[in-house]
Amino acid sequence: MKLITAIIKPFKLDDVREALSEIGVTGVTATEVKGFGRQKGHTELYRGAEYVVDFLPKVKLEIAIHDHILDQAVEAIVKSANTGKIGDGKIFVSDLSQVIRIRTGETGDEAI
Repeated sequence: MKLITAIIKPFKLDDVREALSEIGVTGVTATEVKGFGRQKGHTELYRGAEYVVDFLPKVKLEIAIHDHILDQAVEAIVKSANTGKIGDGKIFVSDLSQVIRIRTGETGDEAI
């Protein structure tokens, strides 16, 4: 089992969710977050004053999946979240040692 953590642009959330649904991913957790990478924010003008926006709004997706669809899921996220511009985000993949469904007590692959 794997945990995919993807940081994407907020307006790409629906596209990514649809792409994941098409390959059979049944559950995604989305959190609104703020952050910066190489872009290090940008400068904006507000009421005549210039200020730096250090942290940009992003969406963090967490997806627990079976090993056999990992490559498909990563490819779906990359294709649907890509704008070709700086700040498109990152994908992190980690191992899940244990998953437990609280309602039924199922564990492992059955809990996903």
